[in-house]
This record gives sequence, C-alpha cells and structure tokens, in this order.
Amino acid sequence: MNKYLTLLATATLCIGLAPAFAQLGPAPGSSGFDSAMRKLLGDNAAFSATLETQIKPKTDDLVTMPGKIAYDSGKARMEMNLSAATGLKMPPGAATQMKSMGLDQMITISIPGKKSMLLIYPGMQSYVDNPLPEGAAATNQDFKITTTELGKETVSGHPCVENKVVVTDAKGATNEFTVWNATDLKNFPVKIFRPGPEADVTMLLTEVTLAKPAANLFEAPAGYTRYDNMQTMMQTEMMKKMGGGMGLPPGGMPPAR
Repeated sequence: MNKYLTLLATATLCIGLAPAFAQLGPAPGSSGFDSAMRKLLGDNAAFSATLETQIKPKTDDLVTMPGKIAYDSGKARMEMNLSAATGLKMPPGAATQMKSMGLDQMITISIPGKKSMLLIYPGMQSYVDNPLPEGAAATNQDFKITTTELGKETVSGHPCVENKVVVTDAKGATNEFTVWNATDLKNFPVKIFRPGPEADVTMLLTEVTLAKPAANLFEAPAGYTRYDNMQTMMQTEMMKKMGGGMGLPPGGMPPAR
C-alpha cells in the first residue's frame, strides 16, 4: 500500500512539474525558445547546444536544470532531466519513483508551423500533443528590437558583448533581456537573463554548434503512444505500472487495508 501511495504522489507531482518545466526557459505561458526569444538569435537560424537553465523564484531557492537544446528556423527542441535538477523541493523518494515511472527524461518540441507543442517521455515511449500557447507562433516580423550595449565580459571562454535587449511585439507589449553575445560565434547569445514577476531565468548555452540539426529531432518518435493531455497519459501509464510491476490486475486498485 505504501508503494502505491508513493507512486500516486509522484504521479500527481509530475502532472504539475512536467508542463511547468516545459515552459521554464522563457516566460510563463510560453514554450522553449518563444517568439520574443527567437528575436535574440539574430542571423543564427539554426543551432544546437548544451543548456543549463537556472530559475530563481522571488521567494524561494535557486533551481538548476541541465539539458540540451536544438533549434531550426523557429522549431525548438529542449531535452531535460528532471531527476538531475537541483533545488527542487520534492518529497523523499520522489526522484527515484520519477525515474522508475519513466518520467525523469522529458523532451519538449515546439513547432510553430503546426501550432503544436510535444511533451515526449522516452522512458514511457509516450508523448502528449498540446496546442502551442497563444502568441508562440508569431514570426520575427511581428517584433521590433532595441539593443543597448552594457559592457564586455568573457562567458564560458567566449569574448562577449553584454547587451540590454528590449523586444516589443505588435501589440506594444515588451520583453526585456540581458544577453551576452559571443563575438567569436557570430554574436550567438551564450547567456540570456530574463527577469520575471515570479521568477528570474538565466539560460547558459555551451558546446554551441551553428549547424542545422537533423530534421527528425523536431518530430515525435515513431512507435510512441500519443495522448491529448498530460492527465490521461499519467493515469494510463501509472495503471500499467501498478498492474505489471506491483501484482495488480490492469486497471485494478490495491486492496483496502
């Protein structure tokens, strides 16, 4: 019974954690490299890199998430390892249960052309196909950018120009960033800081390759089960785990004690 309760608690936690981490890079309500952040790339239309995302809530401790990112002309792929994140206040044993359920590895793919955002879980060979958040499919032509140089600094071994960047959308809403553009990488932004009302986010990009990533990186893997929402996927996959790994009949519940 205790194992069942731990599994249920972990599943409930992941229902909230996973979509949130899918949105950690940019501002709340967006996904991956959102429309405003794409404007920061300048002439760099494609790249891949190792990514470290640091989230500092206004009233809580720093959360650090390791991962990878690939980008190609608006399409973005972010790979995250939830169990390797530091600073998360998870219940004891939750990280182990998350891994056993196949929820520790998560990939998000945003496809503006299809107005789709995929949440992929390799450990479960499943994915959720969500509509892209409103405004995330906007193009660079929908924004104007103002850049003010703040100074020069070396970041991860790259000589950089530190810039204050204000991106304004077609409705006049502004997004403010501090960006470190590497002069030896075609001014690629190797560090991006974005303040927010609830949390500040810093993205560090290392091992940057300015080559076009493989096209299949932005597609759902063949053979994976597709779900329309996170709750249905979690319920279905959790019942599989309980039925197969805990001696319970498929769809069954543990006996009351």
